[in-house]
Amino acid sequence: MESKKKIPAKRVNVVSLKVVKESSVLYETRNITNPYDAFRLVKSFLENSDREKFVVACLDTKNQPINIQVVSIGSLNSAIVHPREVFKVAMLSNASSIICFHNHPSGNIDPSVEDENITRRLKECGEILGIGLIDHIILGDRDTYFSFKENNKI
Repeated sequence: MESKKKIPAKRVNVVSLKVVKESSVLYETRNITNPYDAFRLVKSFLENSDREKFVVACLDTKNQPINIQVVSIGSLNSAIVHPREVFKVAMLSNASSIICFHNHPSGNIDPSVEDENITRRLKECGEILGIGLIDHIILGDRDTYFSFKENNKI
């Protein structure tokens, strides 16, 4: 006769999620109408960084920025970016769309193969989630940037 082992009950946590405001920036243009407007929004976050950073700006239905989050801080020439982390803040913010940004500390704004791959993946994930990827912008030095949208790569 086999004896059944009693499996102890498992406690499951009840949680809530929320976005916590760390600080704010004043953005004089109410909504983003072109890549240059978007560039101006995050320039101060990325312009003097010695490491690659990936930032997401969440937008409402009128293309007004809701919030900005630094998703990843990497090394001199790379940052690990996963769509789950990019869209987490967008979902918690009820964003209609997002714009992604990252800097190239080298100053060269040409997109790498990895940049093109992550842009494609983010666009696909956004379509599934119903959160549009409006643009992905790479910031270089001396106020230079590369917009995937302006260059018809998105």
